[in-house]
Amino acid sequence: MKDELKPNQHSEFSTQNSILERSFEFAVRIVKLCRFLEKQDRVSRTLANQLLRSGTSVGANIEEAQAGQSKSDFIAKMSISRKEARETLYWLRLLKESDSVEADKLSEILKEADELVRILTAIVKSAQTGGNDAR
Repeated sequence: MKDELKPNQHSEFSTQNSILERSFEFAVRIVKLCRFLEKQDRVSRTLANQLLRSGTSVGANIEEAQAGQSKSDFIAKMSISRKEARETLYWLRLLKESDSVEADKLSEILKEADELVRILTAIVKSAQTGGNDAR
């Protein structure tokens, strides 16, 4: 990752920038994985469609949350993003356990999906309690 994409400190700006960049990079990886799956059997193609929808929605909702009209709007969009990240994690686990994709090829993206769920959970909780990392 380029240095300018790494957060410099634990400020609100760097946290928001970090999740924006991470979710975008995650979506790019999801798109590439789905392109691979589209070349496979019918089941893999069907799973690819589900994965593509949820995996790219994570970052899209985070982006929308940045323009939230209110704190509740921000929380709602980030909560949707968290749900989409959880769904994406489900589809990735299913691909792994069904042997649709070799487990070692999914390990990094599975880890990133899990980390995104954890980060988004923390952001939502912080926003709900009025913490500094919210908006």
